[in-house]
Amino acid sequence: MDDPVGTAVGVIVNPVAGIGGPAGLKGSDGPAIQAAARARGSSAGAGRRARVALARIEGAHHGARILTAGGTMGEDAVNAAGLIPHVVYRPAAAGTTAQDTIDAARALARAGAGLILFAGGDGTARDICDADLEGVAVLGVPAGVKMYSECFAVSPVAAGAVAARWMTRGTLPVAAREVLDVDEEQVRHGRVDPTLHGTVPVPVDPVRTQARKSPTAASEIGAARIAAEGAVDRMRPGVLYLLGPGSTLAAVADLLGVEGTPLGVDVVRDGELRASDVSERDLLGSIEPGNTTAVVTIIGGQGFLLGRGNQQISARVLRRIGDDPLLVVAPEQKLIDLGGRPLLVDTGDDDLDRRLAGHIEVTTGPRSVSLYPVEAPEPF
Repeated sequence: MDDPVGTAVGVIVNPVAGIGGPAGLKGSDGPAIQAAARARGSSAGAGRRARVALARIEGAHHGARILTAGGTMGEDAVNAAGLIPHVVYRPAAAGTTAQDTIDAARALARAGAGLILFAGGDGTARDICDADLEGVAVLGVPAGVKMYSECFAVSPVAAGAVAARWMTRGTLPVAAREVLDVDEEQVRHGRVDPTLHGTVPVPVDPVRTQARKSPTAASEIGAARIAAEGAVDRMRPGVLYLLGPGSTLAAVADLLGVEGTPLGVDVVRDGELRASDVSERDLLGSIEPGNTTAVVTIIGGQGFLLGRGNQQISARVLRRIGDDPLLVVAPEQKLIDLGGRPLLVDTGDDDLDRRLAGHIEVTTGPRSVSLYPVEAPEPF
């Protein structure tokens, strides 16, 4: 029997979302970038992350019918999760485009979807916003490289949990949330200036949906340098350090006297730059187990340590590093601004995420360390 209009869940997967992250390409937009990512050994994980979300729905609504797009745009993931796909849109070619996402979203709305679950990043969110779907809620399964927008769940499991609640109740309260995007070419040149593209209605769940990324205020630059001084003080001779992206870690590179990549990952040892702007594959070939540390910072406002913009430091990389793989450094104000919310990890490896959960030391200055809670995605 058909679902009542407005209560059905629709699914869209951007099949190439996130492919540029492990490759260190700062995005996935365009065939050339996608080809370069594959040449560096990367593959897109959007379909897999969509399946994780859909498996949560299947656990609550066994055999439920899901409105979706054909093939890799959703049908495959719905089938793999044990749900029944009702295809309402098929792309004209194997390689999908932004227009396919827009057209699929409109087809889902016409077919009665009250909630569209999409797997992708900020670019996919922008396309969904451009579809101008009056009265249809949307929620992102985080699967891209950059996810600054407020319309994403904190993890695929969290997205599936919200969608399952929607199906149980027929609806949930929604609120307008911002869709942000950045110019990938600017990102590749070390500049991040997210712009507001529009707003979309998102189901309200303060625990399962992420906050907007906070911009770096001019007043934080000095605090970032103080935090960086603390990180440099903790670095040990002979250890290989993987410096992640972000302004705080750019300050670390500056203090070490190396020319870092502001939004990439660099490898340093004893104040010497060993490799710059590396991919996941490069890191896997560089790691010295037991003698390597990944240095990461906090995304302001969101609290993510892993899984947002630093996918080069992947689960495989962290597992190869071994026990205690992270040195976390951030200005104290970033912790204060979280208002007690925990730090988050979303590597896509559930066992690793649970291992990293608990409490972690955050270096905030030369003689200043905060012990702060870390949460993994909720268990399936």
